[in-house]
Amino acid sequence: MSRLPLIGVSACTREFGPQTYHIAGDKYVRAVALGAGGVPLVIPALAELMDQATLLASLDGLLFTGSPSNVEPHHYSGPASEPGTRHDPARDRTTLPLVRAAIAAGIPVLGICRGFQEMNVAFGGTLHQRVHQVEGFMDHREPANEPLEVQYAARHPLRVQPGGVLDGIGLPSEIQVNSIHGQGVERLAPGLRVEALAPDGLVEAFSVEGARSFALGVQWHPEWQVRTNPNYLAIFQAFGEACREKAGHR
Repeated sequence: MSRLPLIGVSACTREFGPQTYHIAGDKYVRAVALGAGGVPLVIPALAELMDQATLLASLDGLLFTGSPSNVEPHHYSGPASEPGTRHDPARDRTTLPLVRAAIAAGIPVLGICRGFQEMNVAFGGTLHQRVHQVEGFMDHREPANEPLEVQYAARHPLRVQPGGVLDGIGLPSEIQVNSIHGQGVERLAPGLRVEALAPDGLVEAFSVEGARSFALGVQWHPEWQVRTNPNYLAIFQAFGEACREKAGHR
């Protein structure tokens, strides 16, 4: 009897008053249910308390979400962050090794925004901490103080590279995407294949070469209103299909 795939969703830690909470954005868990057709399971940032192998043996896929926090730069030998930069070391300790282990185990993986950056760092890549301050790059941040519908509206085109995962799931050679990030790929990690580029040449999507299952990272946010954008939906449907295939092998 077939079952819905169980898809882990990475959590961030946040302080509310004197207590710490493990949270995942509603748009991500909804996209797993509505776009990928899976059951979302929020994975707390408790690396020291979770047995990684046991966790992965229970999952049919993993979504590494976006976040207001950034990967701590010591993980990629980067310079210290500017004052006021938000970090989440508990998430770093959980997600960075989990990315590598999941892909090695053949678990389908989709990384979005911070999750995309985590994938690059996990495999040995580096990040621009403030893309808008790097000569030759555009400002990829969302317009501040605008409604979410404006912040998540299409901002620029992407050139989808031929012969890759995005091309293979039917995306056209150019798509329009939202842009809600201050950081970006500086040096792409070995073993990652460029899937899409922004007009300024910034890598906006990559896949993992030689992965045993779906393994894709995207810098933009396809989870936003995933059912209304066919290109965004195609990404989640392909991810969901890989997760169902994984579940079917159990």
